[in-house]
Amino acid sequence: MKVVILAGGYGTRIGEETVNRPKPMIEIGGKPILWHIMKLYSYYGYNEFIICAGYKQNVIKEYFANYFLYNSDVTFDFTKENKLIIHNNKVENWKVTIVDTGIDTLTGGRVKRIKDYIDGDDFFLTYGDGVSDVNIKKLYEYHKKSNKKLTLTTVQPGNRFGSVIFDENGEIERFSEKKIEDGGWINGGFMVASKEIFEHISDDTTVLEKEPFEYFSENNEMGAFKHKGFWQCMDTLRDKTMLENMINENNAPWMIWEN
Repeated sequence: MKVVILAGGYGTRIGEETVNRPKPMIEIGGKPILWHIMKLYSYYGYNEFIICAGYKQNVIKEYFANYFLYNSDVTFDFTKENKLIIHNNKVENWKVTIVDTGIDTLTGGRVKRIKDYIDGDDFFLTYGDGVSDVNIKKLYEYHKKSNKKLTLTTVQPGNRFGSVIFDENGEIERFSEKKIEDGGWINGGFMVASKEIFEHISDDTTVLEKEPFEYFSENNEMGAFKHKGFWQCMDTLRDKTMLENMINENNAPWMIWEN
């Protein structure tokens, strides 16, 4: 089954990091966050990827075109045959299709543009900027059992800040530390979609989270796989630093392939 990853946006909220590369190519632990997402799916046996590229798409293409160079020891032999020797070949069992879905195309439009690359009834669909330890196998089992057309992995990101609790006189009564349970459930990506979703995307101006999502939810065709484990979106530099620190401290729950 194919894994479709949205990787074409500008990522303006993460500042200078996206001047020369698209947001999914920002590195944490020396690897693009896109790579981390792909490793999760690969861990569960899903190795065929379709990358919906747009902004700075050449960076993504060049990364995979030179994957051996970036991930192996190499010898450049200029003495006789002018050849390249790759040592300790660290190859992934991946098939990666990178599709130019346009610079200003919105999320739904990007999905519509990869329609011809989908050859099954269902496909995985996720964003290129979030990591999680969600069990992809159980997600798909849930989707098939529920018989829905679209299944979202829902997460509780929690409140970023603690809460000040006031008494009836307007005085501070107590301070409540932030808790995961205080946050509402949101779409964390890591979705499973039926190919029927293409019928509800008009063109490049369609927002995935609007028309298609609203249609499926209103017609009781949308399911929610509740994930209570780790999930983190890399939306800001603060998020990137946090993920980087977790890797440096050997406390990166999403890197289940390392265990």
